[in-house]
Amino acid sequence: MNVLIRSLQQGYGERDDFYTGGNMFIYFSREQAKNRDFRGPDFFAVLNVDGTRERQGWVIWEEEGRYPDVIVELTSPSTAKTDKVRKKAIYEGTFRTPDYFIYDPFDGNSLQGWHLGADQRYHSLERNERGWLWCETLGYWLGTWEGTIDRETAIWARFYDSEGNLIPLPEEAAQEQAAAAQEQAAAAQEQAAAAQEQAAAAQEQLNATQQALEAERQRSQRLAARLREMGIDL
Repeated sequence: MNVLIRSLQQGYGERDDFYTGGNMFIYFSREQAKNRDFRGPDFFAVLNVDGTRERQGWVIWEEEGRYPDVIVELTSPSTAKTDKVRKKAIYEGTFRTPDYFIYDPFDGNSLQGWHLGADQRYHSLERNERGWLWCETLGYWLGTWEGTIDRETAIWARFYDSEGNLIPLPEEAAQEQAAAAQEQAAAAQEQAAAAQEQAAAAQEQLNATQQALEAERQRSQRLAARLREMGIDL
């Protein structure tokens, strides 16, 4: 889920009012004990918190009682029941997490999600025509994307903006910026070459005009000289 973490950080840019993590424990014991009542979701995000502070874990009683606003779990045939029943019950009844998703990275059609309704119960989210699920809390679609990341080719869970554009990873954004810069440089070179061609054409036209004027001047001089020879003085 490092992909979702990095893409959310990239998508939210300079914002420092959110925290996102994964593969780290969330401690929620009412007795404030770290040896019981903890979960380690693959991805979670909490909004409207201090995102500049480093954390080794998310300790509810040290975070003013704030639970994750979004959780994504990577599931598999062996963990599907736990993810859909036990964990779902905790995230619904104890965490009150507004948006919960599960995804099996080996099954591109496995994406499922639930949104916490006004009745404080989870309700299944419906996929759009692309098979994506809307995450109201983040303002992003959660969908799939097939490609290679960190030398691993897979069908990844990825975020998309409301218009369907892929939220890039930092390295993807850097590549896009580099490509855009190269395109701008190429366009500038083309414009410079076109300007040079126009300048050369203008110079050629100027030279031709000057040559024509010089030829006309010489013709006029020859004509005047001939007329003088004939005794005609203009």
